[in-house]
Amino acid sequence: MRKLYSGMDAWRYLVRSQVRRRRIETFLPLILSAAGALGVLPFAILRFVQGNPIAAFVDVVIVIGFVSLGTYVYRTHRVRGASIAISVLCIGGVLTTVYINGPQQVYWAFPALMAVFYLVRAREAFIGAIITVVGILPVLLPGKDSLETNTILITIVVTSAFAFAFSVITDRQREELLHLATKDPLTGAGNRRGLDTKLRDVVNTFRRSAAPASLVLLDLDHFKAVNDMYGHAVGDQILKNVTEILNPRIRVTDSLYRIGGEEFVVVLEGADLHQAAHLAEQLRTLVDANELVPDHAVTISLGVAELKSGESPNDWLHRADEALYRAKDAGRNSTSLSD
Repeated sequence: MRKLYSGMDAWRYLVRSQVRRRRIETFLPLILSAAGALGVLPFAILRFVQGNPIAAFVDVVIVIGFVSLGTYVYRTHRVRGASIAISVLCIGGVLTTVYINGPQQVYWAFPALMAVFYLVRAREAFIGAIITVVGILPVLLPGKDSLETNTILITIVVTSAFAFAFSVITDRQREELLHLATKDPLTGAGNRRGLDTKLRDVVNTFRRSAAPASLVLLDLDHFKAVNDMYGHAVGDQILKNVTEILNPRIRVTDSLYRIGGEEFVVVLEGADLHQAAHLAEQLRTLVDANELVPDHAVTISLGVAELKSGESPNDWLHRADEALYRAKDAGRNSTSLSD
């Protein structure tokens, strides 16, 4: 599972989940960008009317940045680069407007820093807060009395500290919730929801770069008989043991998912059919060689399919499933390749 580092990363995951597709989270970047743009736009108009074109131009750039971020992220779901760019824009906008329009503009630092803590990782946002404080010091120190200056600086630091703590805590909570949502509780492998997300990512990558990718679908042979003979507790332990056998053999870039009672999928990025078939045979041999149940052979059958041009995730998985059934029809404990 990919670790989440910011609120925008969490938004990206929620939108990609089918169960959240039509909820308000889908429009979150547009809502936030509209709020930021509408908050700054009146000041751009006012400063233009007052004959301050430089300050008006800065505000217009900020408005365009908010709108561009919201639209770009909403359409592409690519959040990292855009989030960094808009964070720089927020901090730069605060510092620029403070230097152009005077220290009374320092209060824009509060919403700007809150947005930054949402957009990027907590440590990066905290560095941004430090840059903001250091940047506004030359403007604040000469023009205000020490009490007011200290109050402004302390409130910015305290606000940033609370935002940092909140960001760290919510990040950990998100990680735990996503672990529960995307991991099989018995084996620790990914579950069907995690697989669906992964397959969409791989298919989209293939459409952009034509990088090869393959699936290895495997199923334990006669597993129902094992459960009936030894009980479900032993069956559960076998599933755990099989996972422990498979995980060390697959590559770091590969992903393992349990999608049924005794059915697993390995997603291999950057692997063609030949490479995937070689891995499948190694996995089959490893499981066959381990005595998972005394005096009872536990074997697996496997189907292998390489992603084809124009193929959907479901079509790809279906071809691997057909290959798996051919392996079972051939006598089990074997590997079958999809054309």
